[in-house]
Amino acid sequence: MIRKSLLLLFFITSSVKMFSKDIELKNSLRQSDPVTGTSVTVNEHGSAASATNSSPVYPEKKIRGYRVRIFFDNGQDARVRSNTVLEQFRNNFPDIPVYWSYDNPYFKVTVGDCLTSEEAIVIWGRVKNVYDKAFVVREDIPLKNFMYSPAVIPETEEIPEYDSNSTL
Repeated sequence: MIRKSLLLLFFITSSVKMFSKDIELKNSLRQSDPVTGTSVTVNEHGSAASATNSSPVYPEKKIRGYRVRIFFDNGQDARVRSNTVLEQFRNNFPDIPVYWSYDNPYFKVTVGDCLTSEEAIVIWGRVKNVYDKAFVVREDIPLKNFMYSPAVIPETEEIPEYDSNSTL
């Protein structure tokens, strides 16, 4: 009985927190922007609001994707060297996500969140001059990593405009 009560209390507390965050977001949107003076008005249909508030929380889903491994070692100083590589990579390539892991007996540093091997090869091409032993690996990647992942196109590369008059 106590377990059920605690579970119910936890559920109610988390629901109240989610509801208060929703209200906080709506209130911040209603405030006018100090520079432009614009504001946003949010009108929700009752059933839409209740549907989003009552949506179940699923465990983190993962999909099979690709990353580039820039470091793996199991030597005596592998932990220290892997952390050094991680920090160097963050400084050299701030637009590419980097991950540190320990999979007994190896310390690993892996970069990127790619759906296809071609995307991973693009990242590999960017980092291979600095990390000459880098290689592409398949990994299970959390789906949430793809929601806000920045593009991996170098800033110097221009995307050509489409010309409807040109022939192939």
